[in-house]
Amino acid sequence: MELINAFFEWLGQFDPRELILAASALGAGFAMIAGLGPGIGQGFAAGKGAEAVGRHRERGRQVTVVMLLGSAVAETSGIFSLVVALVLLFANPLLTMEGAGLVLAASTLGAGISMITGIGPGIGQGFAAGKGAETTGDHPERQGTIVRTMLLGQAVGQTTGIYALVIALVLLFANPLVAIL
Repeated sequence: MELINAFFEWLGQFDPRELILAASALGAGFAMIAGLGPGIGQGFAAGKGAEAVGRHRERGRQVTVVMLLGSAVAETSGIFSLVVALVLLFANPLLTMEGAGLVLAASTLGAGISMITGIGPGIGQGFAAGKGAETTGDHPERQGTIVRTMLLGQAVGQTTGIYALVIALVLLFANPLVAIL
């Protein structure tokens, strides 16, 4: 308990605006951790696409279309995280709010940290894209059905990334904690 009290006492020496700016930098960095998910997922999709083309060279165009479409969807959680990081760095609305600097700084960190959730959808959507590309290579006549099923699964898989984005935006633009102060 003494360590926690000492930490808060140390934080108290800083101007609230400095705390918010420092937390914004950390939050932006945390937000970008979510890029791991799309990177892993898209790598998986590309690998499965390459396998499918290797087995069925004549179906390369169909496999590539499915792989690229699925990989583009898998990138959305990375894009969400990039948007939050850019808001934190260039347009953080918490800098202009009145209230306890520590609460605002923690809200900034929370917005960035929440975006780490994007790792899951990125990996899952990339897995779906890879399996879609692989299956299209084996059954090109079913490409339409495969793509529809893949996209539907990816849309459902994206929900946790959307939840994280909503929480980050609430913390930044409609922070209920500020009203409590």
